[in-house]
Amino acid sequence: MNLPNKLTMFRIFMVPVFLVLLCVPLPIGDTALRLITAAVFAVTSLTDMIDGKIARKYNLITDFGKFMDPLADKFLVMAAMLGILVKFDYLRPVFVWAAVIVIFREFAVTSLRLVCAQKAGQVIAAAWLGKVKTTTQMICILAILLEPVILPFKPFTEWHLLSYVTIAVMAVMTVWSGADYMKQYWPYIGETK
Repeated sequence: MNLPNKLTMFRIFMVPVFLVLLCVPLPIGDTALRLITAAVFAVTSLTDMIDGKIARKYNLITDFGKFMDPLADKFLVMAAMLGILVKFDYLRPVFVWAAVIVIFREFAVTSLRLVCAQKAGQVIAAAWLGKVKTTTQMICILAILLEPVILPFKPFTEWHLLSYVTIAVMAVMTVWSGADYMKQYWPYIGETK
């Protein structure tokens, strides 16, 4: 297994660590816990960019990497969203809809990838719009985790403006990138092998 694929697997193994920090009550202050949780999420997320750069630079691109890299992102983002729904009840009425959009899109695109792999022998690598979508999701999660720490004044602490703005951007980019994948690879759906 090459280095980019090891980084992808590292990202998958870090998901439970992140969830424990996010959801399990630990005997440290809220600010420290938010900073540690955000740092773990940020470092884990950065491996996505690093593994891609290494794979392209040293020609280490594999079908395993093309398939597992976006899947690792999905595991991390979906786990974070479910954790946010559990932990931050003040966001739940709005965030649940964004989470449904993200989860629906991720299952739809992953299913499409499997159909293309089976019918056309083609592994769909992440498109640039999919990478932008992933970036907005990760920024949204970090904004939710860090908003009370980096913006500890009204109206942010009362209205959670940064969280709501990043949730909206994330939802729009998720729908847009999902529609782009569907448009591009829809012909494979009706094909018979």
